[in-house]
Amino acid sequence: MILKSTIDAVFETARLEEVIGDFVQLKKSGSNYKGLSPFSEERTPSFMVSPVKQIWKDFSSGKGGNVVAFLMEHEHFSYPEAIRFLAKKYNIEIEETEQNDEQKAAASNRESMYLVSSYAMSFFKDALWESAQGKAIGLSYFKERGFTDETILQFELGYSPNEWTALTDASLKSGYQLSFLEQTGLTIVKEDKKFDRFKGRVMFPIHSMSGRVLGFGGRILTQDKKAAKYMNSPESEIYNKSKVLYGLYQGKQQIAKDNNCFLVEGYTDVIQMHQSGVKNVVSSSGTALTPDQIRLIRRLTPNITVLFDGDAAGLRASIRGIDLILEAGMNVRVCSFPQGEDPDSFARTHTKEELDAFLLENAKDFIQFKAALLIDEAAQDPIKKAETIREMVQSIAKIPDRIKQEVYVQSCAALMDISEEVLFSTLAQVSQKKDSKPNARADQKPMAIVSQKQGASQVSTRFELEKNIIKILLLHGHEEVVFEEPVLQTDDASGELKTVSSTIKARVFEKIYLDLQQDEIAFTTNSFKTLYPKILEALNEQETLQMDAFVSHLPAALATEVSDLLLQDEQYPLHDWARKNIYVDEKSSLLNRWIHEIILRFRCQLIDEKVGALQGETENDHQVHHAELLEEIVQYHKLKKVLSERLNRVV
Repeated sequence: MILKSTIDAVFETARLEEVIGDFVQLKKSGSNYKGLSPFSEERTPSFMVSPVKQIWKDFSSGKGGNVVAFLMEHEHFSYPEAIRFLAKKYNIEIEETEQNDEQKAAASNRESMYLVSSYAMSFFKDALWESAQGKAIGLSYFKERGFTDETILQFELGYSPNEWTALTDASLKSGYQLSFLEQTGLTIVKEDKKFDRFKGRVMFPIHSMSGRVLGFGGRILTQDKKAAKYMNSPESEIYNKSKVLYGLYQGKQQIAKDNNCFLVEGYTDVIQMHQSGVKNVVSSSGTALTPDQIRLIRRLTPNITVLFDGDAAGLRASIRGIDLILEAGMNVRVCSFPQGEDPDSFARTHTKEELDAFLLENAKDFIQFKAALLIDEAAQDPIKKAETIREMVQSIAKIPDRIKQEVYVQSCAALMDISEEVLFSTLAQVSQKKDSKPNARADQKPMAIVSQKQGASQVSTRFELEKNIIKILLLHGHEEVVFEEPVLQTDDASGELKTVSSTIKARVFEKIYLDLQQDEIAFTTNSFKTLYPKILEALNEQETLQMDAFVSHLPAALATEVSDLLLQDEQYPLHDWARKNIYVDEKSSLLNRWIHEIILRFRCQLIDEKVGALQGETENDHQVHHAELLEEIVQYHKLKKVLSERLNRVV
């Protein structure tokens, strides 16, 4: 178990915006940062990060919390794994107590698979550098590819010994269970036999965006025609090849910095380009590009440059991948290498300057590339040319931005020597056909609208008042404010209620606590019932509420609710109105009035509830008490009138 002193050091040192910035491209938005949601498909940023409060909120999925909550949601870390990850990032030494057998047994299935995968990577690395077989076969192969020691270490390349059970035996001896070796695909189990999947291959670990080992790719070095040249880990609970990009962990920062991502086909393409200095490069690892992989890139940049080998055999299939990128609203450029070259071979034989120059000069807009490719196929055949134009229009139809569509139509018309009117007409037909297809989202939209309206009408005044009190306590509970304290008195002459003003100076949480106690107000919303005493306790123990530490000790659902409350108002901030001589008061500058109004509204709400209850009694009560009940209702109405006047309202 990790000691509390280590956990405290992690929270004090870790910067939320830095950690999330490794996974999501963030842009400054006032005092906060905004980015695209890493948890859902969206084109308008709704993911917010507050450096001041050290919390985040994803308004598209509803998730939120502190830095540890993000890693647990995004990387599926357990709480200890998230702490260890942050400690490693910020060079904090981890102090922990020895785990007992029960704690080890309680580790989740997923965590055990990660541990086995991490051990396997270390085993393959040791075999590459330490064993005679690894040096002679594996290391020699990597050196022949031109990889330096630094590159081999950076990508954590390894070698699986050419023995049937080398990894399996070593893993079992180190205490790892066979079931997890089998679940990760590292060991194949058939009845009473077991053997290593990657026997005799050089190994390429496949990392998550945070650097966790998800699976492996292995290349065979012998001339065995029956064996596949490349073999990947099978799908598992931790490895889904359609949701992973090779090289993303090593290249994510450069991708965000350069605002562009190069997409290649194989492992060695990524490694060789990275070694040559072009580090913003990833690979789909030989599989067809998927929407999930595109979404991973889109978190970091809206720009993709697809790099093709000089061999044009696979270009047709690759064009389908380009259409998917367009459909995601991203900007696509395409670059094809000379005949017989691929990114690996070209990067190996050219300097970084030559590689940069080639990519800059030869990267074409997708419409130019597709036109050039299809025109060559169509030659002078009018029918094929018509099919080519229709294919290009179908690609343009996938672009969600109408302005971009029009620009591409104009470009296509010029390239194909055809009128824009015809292309726009064809585009309209294609779009209409696309929109008329059964669409789950379209079917659900009316229902969503109805449910939103119903939800809005069902939100009670009581809930909103309770929510605002919790929000004030979270944002301003520690502040000391001068309050104007009106006291209700009965006028001696008229017998009517009147108010006499006095002022007091108090911390916000103390004032709210006393007012709620005075009126015996209790929260009715379960989450607020739980949060209220926790906030008071934290504010009572410390001068200011350390939001990241406070959130870290809350259950996930409450942590999300706190993030929502704190960042809700900042999702749509006011623009720079002061520049136009329009000055809007901040809520914090009118804090005493804000609190005063909420408490008064709460009291009015309580009166309404009490009057409703009394009216119910008058319907069922005997005549004897009827007059007394009516008198009590009248007195409550008088009290509400006084409170409403203080709210500047007319009842």
